[in-house]
Amino acid sequence: MIRGKRSSGPIRALGAMSGTSLDGVDAAIVKTDGEQIFGFGESGYRAYSNAERAVLRAALGQWHGDDVEAAADVVDAAHCQVLAGFDSVELIGFHGQTLAHEPRGRGTLQVGNGAALAEALQTPVVWDFRSDDVSLGGEGAPLAPFFHFACAQWIKATAPLCFLNLGGVGNLTYVDPSFDAPDEPGALLAFDTGPANAPVNDLMQARLGVEMDRDGVLAAQGTVETGALELFLAEPYFTRIPPKSLDRDDFSEMIELVGELSDADAAATLTAMCAAGVVQGVEHCPTPPGRIMVTGGGRHNPVLMQMLQVSLDCPVLPVETVGLDGDMLEAQAFAYLAVRVMRGLATSCPGTTGVRASVGGGTVSVPVSEHSQQ
Repeated sequence: MIRGKRSSGPIRALGAMSGTSLDGVDAAIVKTDGEQIFGFGESGYRAYSNAERAVLRAALGQWHGDDVEAAADVVDAAHCQVLAGFDSVELIGFHGQTLAHEPRGRGTLQVGNGAALAEALQTPVVWDFRSDDVSLGGEGAPLAPFFHFACAQWIKATAPLCFLNLGGVGNLTYVDPSFDAPDEPGALLAFDTGPANAPVNDLMQARLGVEMDRDGVLAAQGTVETGALELFLAEPYFTRIPPKSLDRDDFSEMIELVGELSDADAAATLTAMCAAGVVQGVEHCPTPPGRIMVTGGGRHNPVLMQMLQVSLDCPVLPVETVGLDGDMLEAQAFAYLAVRVMRGLATSCPGTTGVRASVGGGTVSVPVSEHSQQ
């Protein structure tokens, strides 16, 4: 398939996502024409080992050098391994691993070689989704909102709703399903709400040598330090008008704010900070959403989900309640976006990233053998 070609039928696309929580690679199939979702296929997951995670952590915030190259090697090998397990794939959407994100500065960096992946898997790969958006004045993130718009159509939503992704960073997509297309003015508003799982994960790794506060067990035993929470909410980011985005480590001082607290109180306070950022974010929605559908690892944390529910005036529900897969939604998003790129459709717009006009990002790499036949 050649970029910009718009065939009429849906194709079987495979998306892959390695998020800022650094847990592993999600991969999932979507059957789509880049506009409508026709169905979801199988999915897979490949966890990073402790050694691999250490390599990725060492490269966070860096733009070049040996650590970045080592991280890229980890990302390529892990993706190749999990993606090779899928059959009858026509197109792959490869996000890569974000190491640094400065949309108003040096740009955005996702490591991973889509051209090498295309050759290894003998399948066309769409990658480097964010650079074009940033070059045109956008934040480069979040990029899942166009897929969220399609999901709202898939679940036959009729009233405005939000999709909330709680990964390493939290991001919110407000969807008005009365519009016909995602890049119509007013159809979408999207932005990062603040840190989500990353600070808690970092705390657990530093203090206890474990990956996460699984099921919020530690946070449930703690008490929120309101002084630290108030300092967190005083950050100017929360009053900035969206669209807006964050790097994983933009709020790294959160760990310092809880440095003198016990493990349980620190976990509870960092969890409360995540929830408070979301609550502040919902205030930016054009109209109050009728429901908030939660995806990402944070939905498995009952403490976090309860904090959100008591603070918001609408139901806060995992996306599974409407038949979606919250573990795979971002991987599915990049399968969907890959098809849009190949068909010359927009992948972001002023309402999602603040880009000056609707733009279709992404680099397309095809295997040498396929390229020579075209």
